[in-house]
Amino acid sequence: MTERQVDTAAWTVRPLAADTWDAFAELVVRNRGIFGGCWCIGFHLDRGERLSEHRGAKEERVRTDRAHAALVFDADGLAQGWCQYGSPDELPGIKHRVKYEKEPPPHPDWRITCFWVDMKHRGQGIARVALGGALDQIARAGGGLVESIPEVTAGREAHGRFLFSATVELFEDHGFSRVRQVGKHAWIMNRVVEPVSA
Repeated sequence: MTERQVDTAAWTVRPLAADTWDAFAELVVRNRGIFGGCWCIGFHLDRGERLSEHRGAKEERVRTDRAHAALVFDADGLAQGWCQYGSPDELPGIKHRVKYEKEPPPHPDWRITCFWVDMKHRGQGIARVALGGALDQIARAGGGLVESIPEVTAGREAHGRFLFSATVELFEDHGFSRVRQVGKHAWIMNRVVEPVSA
């Protein structure tokens, strides 16, 4: 089964929140803190901002509704991946900031900044399920213009650890359009998500 033909019934998506924090934390600990202890906090920080304790800072943001993600759970109830999203105020960090700000795109209502999939579960379509879950959660939160900066992988070999923002091809499969190239392989992409009632 290819990633495009993933069995989405094998996975359940839930929002990152106080009641799913423990599952999120277990996944991060299982994967040695994610990128050497990031705890998926990097995009929450503004330019030059530093934290001494990432776990506590992330937990505080989650418990005060200032950190959002679509968590993907397996049939045993273990979190195996996520897609982080939030408002630009919540996620001020931007990849390729200098090129981004040289010719700013339309101001988004939401940003999708990073993905993580447990190392033993890669290639099973979890990022695809997580992105769909994030878009659903955004629609339930009122929808709007959603932005991301993923990388093109077609025609090149790209190691998974460098694809924390996922791929242009995955976003295109979810209705996103390329706005402007800002890195060797990186593109600003966006789409409007229509609101749905909860």
